[in-house]
Amino acid sequence: MIFAILQRLGQMVFVLFGISALVFLIFFATPGSDPAARIAGRNAAQETVQAIRKDFGFDKPLPVQYGIMMKKLFISRDLTSFVNRGLTVVPQVMRAAPITLSLVAGAAVLWVFGSIFVGVIAALTRDSIIDKGLMILALIGVSMPVFWLGELMNLVSQSRFHDTWLFSWVPGLGYKPFFDGPWLWFKTLVIPWFTLAALYIGIYGRVLRANLVEAYQEDYIRTARAKGLSPSRVMLRHALRMSMIPFVTMFGLDFGVLVGGAALLTEVVFGLNGVGRLTYQAMLNLDLPMILATVMYASFFVVVTNAVVDILYVVLDPRVREH
Repeated sequence: MIFAILQRLGQMVFVLFGISALVFLIFFATPGSDPAARIAGRNAAQETVQAIRKDFGFDKPLPVQYGIMMKKLFISRDLTSFVNRGLTVVPQVMRAAPITLSLVAGAAVLWVFGSIFVGVIAALTRDSIIDKGLMILALIGVSMPVFWLGELMNLVSQSRFHDTWLFSWVPGLGYKPFFDGPWLWFKTLVIPWFTLAALYIGIYGRVLRANLVEAYQEDYIRTARAKGLSPSRVMLRHALRMSMIPFVTMFGLDFGVLVGGAALLTEVVFGLNGVGRLTYQAMLNLDLPMILATVMYASFFVVVTNAVVDILYVVLDPRVREH
């Protein structure tokens, strides 16, 4: 077990190294991508470009440049922005990370429990009015763009009905830290949570329903029924457990990507300065250190969530333990 964990950690380090090297080469070694010229600006004199190249170490070999940047990013953590001189990128990412984590974690709780409820009820009432109604609602959730639903929620809660008893409790747009007041933090994020979760409840609910319907045709379900197990036990201990494997795979990928910055539209609509918004602004300005820091942050969470998914496979599927 310890060897397997160490092996997985080694794979994570290797993957992160590969991603960091690839991102570095794209921005620093691609023909025509001279970071010194970008920093100097348009129509800058060659003397200025050369001075910047020497000041930032761009005149050194690529492996040396890569080593210096990784040292500044991970060890000394004093890597500074190319656009806002003197602004260190690591503290910026660390300030944005709790906002994105709060948004995605809360939405993930909603979409996991919501989609399990939708999938299980729809599978148990297959081909009934309830099943069809839930699938229609799920399809509506999938079809609504996050930015549209978010703007609609803002229109309802922040403008039209903000002074009524229904939404008078909703604070203004923006993020309130958890330690400044858990209740205020919750009120700030509850509508963004539902907005982000609506899409995933629809997707996951439909997928889980299809997996459960397929699972009920398998021999092990027939065997469980023949043994006289109750319908709830057959569903929870056998059908749902095996049907959760694709569910967990999807969750690991989606959660890692969203924490890494894919929740950008939700952050923009609700005025949350998270990692997605930070990455977007860095891309607009071609701020290479900030882009590198946010990409490494996102890659870390994607790799970690995939490692957790592998562990959950062992818990959910006994057949995996045999290999």
